[in-house]
Parts: sequence; structure tokens; C-alpha cells
Amino acid sequence: MELTLVWFILIAILWTGYLVLEGFDFGVAMLLEKVGKGDKGRRVALNTIGPVWDGNEVWLLTAGGATFAAFPEWYATLFSGFYLPLLLILVALIVRACAIEWRGKINNDVWRQRWDWVIMGSAWIPSILWGVAFANIVRGVPIDESFTYTGSFWTLLNPYALLGGATTLALFLSHGAIFLSLKTSGEVHERARAVAKTMAPIALVIAAVFAIWTQIAYSVAWTWAAVAVAAVALVLTWVWGNAGSYGKAFAANAVAIVGAVVLIFGSLYPDVMPSTTDPAFSLTVDNASSTDYTLTVMTWVAVIFVPIVLLYQGWSYWVFRRRLSTDHIPEHGGLPTLRMPKKVSQ
Repeated sequence: MELTLVWFILIAILWTGYLVLEGFDFGVAMLLEKVGKGDKGRRVALNTIGPVWDGNEVWLLTAGGATFAAFPEWYATLFSGFYLPLLLILVALIVRACAIEWRGKINNDVWRQRWDWVIMGSAWIPSILWGVAFANIVRGVPIDESFTYTGSFWTLLNPYALLGGATTLALFLSHGAIFLSLKTSGEVHERARAVAKTMAPIALVIAAVFAIWTQIAYSVAWTWAAVAVAAVALVLTWVWGNAGSYGKAFAANAVAIVGAVVLIFGSLYPDVMPSTTDPAFSLTVDNASSTDYTLTVMTWVAVIFVPIVLLYQGWSYWVFRRRLSTDHIPEHGGLPTLRMPKKVSQ
């Protein structure tokens, strides 16, 4: 197997890991106000992802770094053409990290509630924009003979891409609700369970429309298998979620996300970024790749370090596997009290 194909597959695997793991992080954050009616409830929701959310982001860093090293032309065109949406995603991820860390630093309800809204907003933005970005990559964008993106930000907001954004949003909301149902008990569990029952069929319908559109317009025959697997997985997510088998439902929803990634990357190959200006200007695994020597060195590094990362991350999930409830959340104590400024009468 050629190294360019090996790294195309490895990058797809890295994106799969990121979307499956960060997907429930985003879902939990988006549902923060919905499932946690009080401060303790919201702290329960945040504590379910507290030990793992920053580790899940490593998959994004690795996927971006691997793309830069293995396919530098792809990376350059992608990040220059999609500059604004990717910048918005980056800012949202940075702000979310600050909000999660800072919300509990001061013992004041207004302070914490403001940061909770920041956490929710910074999860909604990437949940939509990742779908928009991947849909545009599959659909193709204006690229000239020098591999330069010639469109604008508004070029990316086409109906197919917006449907892609709706798909990732729905899948992540369902993923997060099922994760909370699996990881919590008490009131938070009941609210998350209600959201999961609602979101599972919605995600099924939206994802089905997107998958069929992708398959008919942009894909190849063998990826119908990925569409079928994703469809069955989403049906099982709905069935098992309603039956209270949240471990099975979570696994099924993860399989649906895997199927979506297979459909996207299967539709692309051998392109990595199709050109709508002229197919001859498309970036492929061959004209966008690094040298064989670079890919060989990268392969050995991946063989050594990827298993270590997987073992460590698997261990962290095992350590923090127990359910949480408001009974596990202590009262705020020993924190400085913030006095919010009063309005001055005019």
C-alpha cells in the first residue's frame, strides 16, 4: 500500500477519533442549561467531561499536524480558503477552555451563569462549522491552477454545507445527551434522557437526508455500505436509548459518526480537496503530499506513539467511569466572593 494512501486513511481515523470523542463534549456543553437547572446540576454535567475534554482535543491537534506534515498543499489551501470559519472554531475552543476553568474561580451565581452561557455558545459554533467545513470539502470549492482558493466566506454557506452543519449539530446533541444519560443519575439523568429521546429521531432524519444527498451527488458505489451502517446505527441509537440501554446507544451513535467520516473520506479519494473551477486543479493524495522520506519517518513515529496515547486515554476513561449526581457535588467553599457592580441611576 502506498504511503500516501496510508496517511489519507490515518488522517481519516484521527478525525474519526476527534469527532466521536469531542462530539459528546460539545453535546454536553450545548445542553448545559437544559439538563442542569441549578448550579449543582450544571456542575454535574461539566464534571462528566471534566477529566477528558482537553485530552479529546489532542485528536484535533494530531489530525491538523498530520495533515500539515503529510499533505502540506492540502493544509495550505484548506487553512487559507477556510480561514474565517476555522478561526471562529479556534476562538471558540480557546474561549471554552477558559470558561470551563474560570467559571468556578469566584463564588458568585452571576459570574458562573455568564461563563455557562459562554461554554454553551462556544460549543454550538464548532458543532455547526465542522459540518459546514467537511461538506464543502466533499462538494468542492473554487481552486485555481496554483491551488489557491478563489471563493469567499459566503461561498461556503451553500445549502449542502448548511445541511452538513445541521447534521453534525444534531449528531453531537444526541451524542452528548446519551453520554449524560450514561454518566449521571438523579435529575440530570432524567433531563438528559428526555433530550436523548427527542434528539435521536431528529438526528436520524437530518443525517439520512445529508447521507443520501452526499451519496447520490458526490460519492462512489462502495460508500453505500457506510450509509447503511450509519442508518442502522442511528436506528439502534433510538431503540436502545428508549429502552434505557445507554451504553449500547452511545456505542451505536459513535458508529454512526464513524460511518459519516467513512462516507466523507470515501467520497473524496483520491482527491483531498476537489476544485469546482476545473477538476484538473483539484488537490489529490499525490500532488498534495510530502516526500516518501517524510511519510516514512511519520509512519514510524505513529507506530511508536499512537498506541501509547490510546492506552493512556483509555486508562483515563476507565478511572473516571462512575456515574455522577448532585450528591457528589460539594457546596462552593473557600472561594472569593465577587460583588457585581450595581447600576448607577442616571
